[in-house]
Amino acid sequence: MASKASALRHLLRLSPTRCAIPSTSQCRPFTISAKRGTDGVFRELTDQRVQIPWVEAFNKRQREGQDAAQPSGKPQTPADRDLAPKKMSDSYHSVVLPLAQDPWLLDTYLNSSGHIRLGTLFMDLDALSGVIAYKHTGDSVTTVTAAFDRITINYPLHEICDLELSGQVTYASGRSSMEITLQVAKAPKLGEQAKAEDVMLTCSCTMVSLDPGTKRPVNNAPLRTDTDEEKRLYAQGEHNSRRRKDHAKRSLLKTAPNDEESDLIHALWQRQLKYHDPNDPLRKPDNVFSMEATKLSTASIMQPQYRNRHHFMIFGGFLLKSTFELAFCCAASFAHARPTFVSLDPSTFENPVPVGSVLYLTATVVYTDPPLVAGQTNGVAPEESRDDNQQTRVQVRVDSKVRDVEHGVSKPTGQFNYTFTVDKNVKVLPRTYTEFMMYADARRRARGVIDNLEQVGSSSGTKERVTE
Repeated sequence: MASKASALRHLLRLSPTRCAIPSTSQCRPFTISAKRGTDGVFRELTDQRVQIPWVEAFNKRQREGQDAAQPSGKPQTPADRDLAPKKMSDSYHSVVLPLAQDPWLLDTYLNSSGHIRLGTLFMDLDALSGVIAYKHTGDSVTTVTAAFDRITINYPLHEICDLELSGQVTYASGRSSMEITLQVAKAPKLGEQAKAEDVMLTCSCTMVSLDPGTKRPVNNAPLRTDTDEEKRLYAQGEHNSRRRKDHAKRSLLKTAPNDEESDLIHALWQRQLKYHDPNDPLRKPDNVFSMEATKLSTASIMQPQYRNRHHFMIFGGFLLKSTFELAFCCAASFAHARPTFVSLDPSTFENPVPVGSVLYLTATVVYTDPPLVAGQTNGVAPEESRDDNQQTRVQVRVDSKVRDVEHGVSKPTGQFNYTFTVDKNVKVLPRTYTEFMMYADARRRARGVIDNLEQVGSSSGTKERVTE
């Protein structure tokens, strides 16, 4: 008994930053409190996103008796806020993930197949976009993620290396919204820029500034463009803004399907009738699945560890990570094969997700290409003539909603659209009118993905692409 007590006293005298058990290998630090950080968010970005511990924010809200999630009704944006045009380079920010140097940091970024987990990078990119946005707007406003327009894999990296995450505001007209362009690349040598072939992925997102008190949009400083490259980036952002508005006008929520889409829906309906007609020899092939059967759903309580810098809402990167991983599982379950990621297609954040609420996610395979029935401009034949070993592009839509625990009120929080490829010949078949509309909307997005891939000179997805 005495020997055990003596050993314990000896252990307690050890420095808390050293390993208690001698070893020739590198030891992890021994400490009574873990390093501050969250899964998939690099600590440098976490330090800028989460500025005080949750207990302090919680106690402050208790003392003030004000629910920070609800608008106070009183404007808090300074009337003399500087809205003079700003240089594009003023908002530039970059961080380096030392994955090749820090094996324990790498431990939180690797998946089971030895690739970088894309969901973790999506969290980092959203956190980085917040840092960039506040460099442009200042701290007197609340800036939130409104949409991710596209995340596209350019050149997958096949080595463990340090990664540089960088970006800047590339479009701001003086209204409440701004576009931020981001990229992830193999970290270049000091004083050099990343080579084109070292850029792993690129994306753009839209951020919106709100008055902290009223939660209503407020104007931001416009951008000035001083170089030809800045003019090009600004013009691209302006084009993206017009495209988003045009897409909103043509949404199937507002307008009926066009003639080609109506003909396609009718052809799909006719195909279903043939499958169930005892006088018709055609039967549903084994590789065709109803859209309803592809659904996967989750529900989870929103904990404060994934809060944004204003403490009482979940930050957008957590939603990106959660929806991406569910979409991956949905595509894998549908195809019984490991999907490879192609792109995050235009996706929207509709309502904030409060800390303490319940988040419901539902993933559905809404479109496959080549399709079951060819449209007028698809240029492909129906499934009977397709190769069983072909590669299929699978589009997964994730719908999210949040429910208030106390009152049971639910709100939609966003729609996220992911495209994968699988080495299988599989098809999805809509049956209800709602599913037909989801199918037609996804088909429009699929065309946008193909156009974008052709512009950047990338394929529709290969085995060399990174996979979760």
